[in-house]
Amino acid sequence: MLLRSLIASLCATVCVSFSCPVSAEETATLIFEDDFQRNESQEQTDEVGNGWKTNSKARAGGNKQVDLRDGAMYIYIHETADHGVSVVQPAEFRDGRVEVKFMLEDDRDSLGLNFADLKFKEVWAGHLCRVDIGTKAVAITDLKTGVMDLKIRTQRKAGTLPADQQKMLKTKTKRVANKLETGKWYHAVATIVGDTLSVSIDGKEIASFSSPGIAHPTKRMLRLAVKRNVVVDDLKIYSLGGGKS
Repeated sequence: MLLRSLIASLCATVCVSFSCPVSAEETATLIFEDDFQRNESQEQTDEVGNGWKTNSKARAGGNKQVDLRDGAMYIYIHETADHGVSVVQPAEFRDGRVEVKFMLEDDRDSLGLNFADLKFKEVWAGHLCRVDIGTKAVAITDLKTGVMDLKIRTQRKAGTLPADQQKMLKTKTKRVANKLETGKWYHAVATIVGDTLSVSIDGKEIASFSSPGIAHPTKRMLRLAVKRNVVVDDLKIYSLGGGKS
């Protein structure tokens, strides 16, 4: 026992002397949370509150696409919408983690976690990287150095993107098969540290992807990106490794 105590004391002294690094997980700072336990004053338009904004006015003629009920947030695309639903929360960090409960009600439903920086003008609409969770797979995409790079996006729309660039874009997404049940709540965690974005569901790591765009120095907002429908609850955003960037 005495020998064990001496070894532990020596290790602690060495760490202090040489400034042993502390992991990002040990310095997680909660910067936003929402349990959606509130009511709306009307049912005609989006009224999410708590700093959330949506694209329903611009993309769905102002029709309601986000509903707070039963202590959760229901997101569903309106039949008049010309774009997927985007529910946006400001959240600034370099390395960070998003935790969220979610439920997919149809095999075609999916939840997108899109990290963006509107101040960065070299990509379309600030897109940096994204996680897509569906009933059959999880995909992680580097958007900054991929399809949302303005030069690449312009060439793709014009049909002039060179073959080598088309091949390169295929390396910007990692897709991992993962089956989820409809009508069941899951807990997802998306973690960004450096150039790596990893995703776990119910405590099990499903996918991890490293790519330069993920290391963008400042993520300024989280977009919940929904092509059809999803239900979310108990969302938390953490900055890792010392607070905001």
